Amino acid sequence: MSQVHLADTSHGGLAASCAASQIVDRIVDRTGPLPQLQLMFEEQHRLLWFVMHPEPKPVFTLPLVDSVLRVQRALRSMIDAGEPMPVEVVAYRTAGPAFSLGGDLDYYLDCLARRDRGGLVRYAETACAVIEGNLTGFGGHFATVAAVHGRALGGGIDPARACHVMVAEESATFCYPEINYNHFPIAAAPILTRRIGAVEAERMLLSGRNFTAAEFYGKGALEAVVGDGASAMWVREFCTKSASSRRSRIAIATAFDRMAPDLASELAIAGAAWVEHMLALSEAETARLQRIIQAQQRLLARVLG
Repeated sequence: MSQVHLADTSHGGLAASCAASQIVDRIVDRTGPLPQLQLMFEEQHRLLWFVMHPEPKPVFTLPLVDSVLRVQRALRSMIDAGEPMPVEVVAYRTAGPAFSLGGDLDYYLDCLARRDRGGLVRYAETACAVIEGNLTGFGGHFATVAAVHGRALGGGIDPARACHVMVAEESATFCYPEINYNHFPIAAAPILTRRIGAVEAERMLLSGRNFTAAEFYGKGALEAVVGDGASAMWVREFCTKSASSRRSRIAIATAFDRMAPDLASELAIAGAAWVEHMLALSEAETARLQRIIQAQQRLLARVLG
């Protein structure tokens, strides 16, 4: 996946501009190739976009999740090393007709067919590490934002909702359908509970129903709903409006995170429980997961025309 710079050299000195224009290269020097992920830096807003291009369909594949995690770790290591850091806000969006149709069921079923516990553990641990990074601002260094369009399903919601801010376009829809298939998303309970409370989170996860963006906002699960096609501009405006209070915003988010139960422990427990649940699925239950894949394919066929 190609990496893109959008650097504005009219701001700051020459050294700062050079550091800004080179930030994507500096990141990729540390991470190596980033399958299914494109980085775009907008210097004017001190904004680094993670543009996700999952293949062959819009789900959180292991290569994509691994790419995101490697960038998160690279940014933290650059700060720890005292390197110039022009990035203050990290924002996620996806290319294509949907934000995410959830976890990579094809990968799960392949692991189950081979009884590959290690493969499931790797997926769970990588996904949980990304989610923790989003919630903590990569260790308290960045503001994290997610811009959602189209459909967001199940485990595909959690990395976005873990961000400090999540905005959705009006036609976006949200659903945790896993309960209908005797399944559950890895991190939904700890992430949703932090945002909307345990009772409402449990109701949502057990309902299996679709929510409009307005309904999701009404439950406190979104910071804003914007017109279709306007989510990226909203993120840029957020960067401008919050620039003078960014450090305080990150500090407040970090303080609330400290008040909650230990996230790393919660995610480790949730990930381990998910792996055991997957390995205990019966043949009939595995077949039901296969039907989700078929439903995803039908949905994509309708969206793509």
